[in-house]
Amino acid sequence: MKLKVAVQMDPIARINVRGDSTFALLLEAQRRGHEISYYTPDKLSLRGEDVVASVQPLTVRDQEGDHYTLGEAARAYLESFDVVLLRQDPPFDLAYITTTHLLERIHPKTLVVNDPASVRNAPEKLFVMDFPELMPPTLISRNLDEIHSFRDEHGAVVMKPLHGHGGAAVFRVTPQDMNFGSLFDMFSVTFREPWVIQRFLPEVKQGDKRIILVDGEFAGAINRVPAVDDLRSNMVRGGAARATDLSPRESEICKRIGPALRERGLLFVGIDVIDGLLTEINVTSPTGIRAIAALGGPDVAGKIWDGIEAKRQ
Repeated sequence: MKLKVAVQMDPIARINVRGDSTFALLLEAQRRGHEISYYTPDKLSLRGEDVVASVQPLTVRDQEGDHYTLGEAARAYLESFDVVLLRQDPPFDLAYITTTHLLERIHPKTLVVNDPASVRNAPEKLFVMDFPELMPPTLISRNLDEIHSFRDEHGAVVMKPLHGHGGAAVFRVTPQDMNFGSLFDMFSVTFREPWVIQRFLPEVKQGDKRIILVDGEFAGAINRVPAVDDLRSNMVRGGAARATDLSPRESEICKRIGPALRERGLLFVGIDVIDGLLTEINVTSPTGIRAIAALGGPDVAGKIWDGIEAKRQ
């Protein structure tokens, strides 16, 4: 089966070839003979009832510094494609939300991965709150009294922006932390939305496991271990990837959330688990595919394309 595939992503010239999951998906699509077109979010338009974009034919190579070739740009109706990969990175802001409204107009006639309405309605740090029994104690708020009450109950906490990504602006706050007032002021000025305040899990030093689910089923995992002097395990922040297997508790988490992912059309999802506790459900632009493959793990990109092709038959 040969598919016409469009990918909406950030500028391809800037991606990290060795670590980028989108690039892994493009390599696999090309290997399968699919026809790939590329565009950036600013090239997407709604003209009357038509969703259009200025797209360029794309070929890719697994070679740093020479990883892609783009053809001539042309205006295309996105309904003419079989699949659109929605793979732009956060921030999950109004521009991103507008993209989901536009792409929702062509889905599911054109299969958008992930379902744009569900991407919009399931932000990573809010959707996870549907499963409180799987999580550490968590507060979503910017109210000082609520935050004080939560800290009094749980001691050390982690504060992070609700729509942050890549480990940016993640802080550990100890019970008597003299920096808390300044941190609260900084968050108040910087972020208009509420923040995530979550009980600190000391076991994060042993790793933050990224688990990939494809159509609600486990597909692969890595354990991301933070640097000695850092709280954050994100690989873009210096975290080291280690091969791993699922614990019984982690398998149970996957089984518990899998049906909700399938119901929402979230075909490619990455969840984060620390010490058997679910902390995030990543649906916008999950990472980890290439790291799993590099450590001898399953072919996640192949599983994703198997799922896409099955839905297009």
